[in-house]
Amino acid sequence: MNTYQRPVLQQLRERMNGKRLFIQVLFGARQVGKTTLVLQMLKQINAPSQFYLADNVPAADRNWLAKIWDEARLKLAASPQNEFVLVIDEIQKIENWSEAVKKEWDLDTIAGRNIKVVLLGSSRLMLQQGLTESLAGRFEAIYIPHWSFSEMHDAFGWSLEQYAWFGSYPATAELLSNTERIFDYIRNSLVETSISKDIIMLTKIDKPVLLRRLFEIACTYSAKIVSLTKVQGNLQEKGNLLTLSNYLHLLSEAALITGLEKFSGNIIRRRASVPKFQVFNNILLSSMLNISFENAQNNHKLWGQIMESAVGTHLLNHSLLNKYNLYYWNENNNEVDFVLEKNGEVIALEVKSGKDSTNSGLAIFKEKFKPKHVFTIGTNGISFEDFFNINPLQLFDI
Repeated sequence: MNTYQRPVLQQLRERMNGKRLFIQVLFGARQVGKTTLVLQMLKQINAPSQFYLADNVPAADRNWLAKIWDEARLKLAASPQNEFVLVIDEIQKIENWSEAVKKEWDLDTIAGRNIKVVLLGSSRLMLQQGLTESLAGRFEAIYIPHWSFSEMHDAFGWSLEQYAWFGSYPATAELLSNTERIFDYIRNSLVETSISKDIIMLTKIDKPVLLRRLFEIACTYSAKIVSLTKVQGNLQEKGNLLTLSNYLHLLSEAALITGLEKFSGNIIRRRASVPKFQVFNNILLSSMLNISFENAQNNHKLWGQIMESAVGTHLLNHSLLNKYNLYYWNENNNEVDFVLEKNGEVIALEVKSGKDSTNSGLAIFKEKFKPKHVFTIGTNGISFEDFFNINPLQLFDI
């Protein structure tokens, strides 16, 4: 992981080598390599720099940001070069961080100091609140997605089946011989840290047990359309539907799992629709199943869900990168697995991993909504390997 360079590195490097225009804000889930990416970038640019981690700084320490900024100014003054790069990781842990960053950034702008700033964070919700409240017009956001199949294949030699089952956290690449250890790491370290530090610690959560249970159930149902009313019936600790909906939103902001809306020309109907659960990384699904990798592949119904969910992770992560909307559609037992929409153009996708590739839902959807293209992924359509090696945005250009 330390030697492999993700494609997004070039974008960040170009911005750092360019003129000081905006604060660069990198956000994404834990363990997708944000810190590694920035450290790689710092080695490739011709500018002095300093990296700070706010994870262990007391949240109420308002002077910490001012202190490290002054240190950066001193280092810039002492440097023969006329620029300096300041990187702050886990910035959302600092109370009122956006106001402090705005103050220091504006002071540098007024004084003509060429201090370029990169901020990193794991909580998209907390970052967005700070960015929109205080830093409007002063930042550019770069979403760092979960790793794609092509990245896992190029960096670690993973097969398509391994990607579908073990997901794409690079830290698990060295643990493939010990599935139990991988799943323990995902459940007890990565997921628990994300929920406790990125959601519960930073947001008012009245029922943390309910939040965790919702996450577990939703992951199990990834790639399935399930009403929150049904989920509520499976929970030992009851919570109203609005609470469950809010908790699902928080899990989505932490890039763990989301609920896709039903495609409709009516925004009110979309917002009120039954969600289709979709994990951001497929190991969040497989780690909840009490079955081995080999047995899962032999269970055709389950493996169909695994493959559809893997397609969903590819579409979901690229939707945040490429700014298209991602939905599903169903009506009277007719269904389209995924619907992409950008600038008024619509693409319909159906995933098939069995022998039968027929789907009446595609024909009905095509007649009703007149999509630009309709594609089948898998059986008698675009091969899974070809699909996972393209940017879904390319489907609009065919």
